[in-house]
Amino acid sequence: MHDLKEYDGIILPGVGNFSSGTKDLYPVREHIAHLINKGVPILGICLGMQLLFEESEESPGEGLSLLKGKVLRLPRTVKTPHMGWNTLQILDNNDLLDGINETDHFYFVHSYYADPSEKRIVIAETEYGIKFPSVISDKNIFGTQFHPEKSSKPGRKVLRNFAGIVKR
Repeated sequence: MHDLKEYDGIILPGVGNFSSGTKDLYPVREHIAHLINKGVPILGICLGMQLLFEESEESPGEGLSLLKGKVLRLPRTVKTPHMGWNTLQILDNNDLLDGINETDHFYFVHSYYADPSEKRIVIAETEYGIKFPSVISDKNIFGTQFHPEKSSKPGRKVLRNFAGIVKR
């Protein structure tokens, strides 16, 4: 494994399903946990955010378990995947969302959402059939259910904010 000093931050992207994500992460899961415990910031995006948790209804596999909770399916009363633009209801101030407004739109593509055991880590929610956590934060662990890289100027702002957190 590489020297731990080489990593200032981690972005855990995600496209695919929980089971394949856990299999792909298996060889580096202990290394990631060690980095996080040392204070290295991590940003999980979409499936990457879901993989920060323990388990998922989507498929078998053990997530990174950096956060307590599980991943649940969106209600069957809504069309899945939730694909397209939606807004955030910001619940708490956080450096990751600095300069972000509730009128900003972000791009979502998902059928599952994180259900954290500790609700205090939810800093923004989005409504799609239910209110679900769309941004989470716990110390140096961050996650977005939306894809900031596909979310135009507001998404770039979120990524710049994370880069600022990493530089500290």
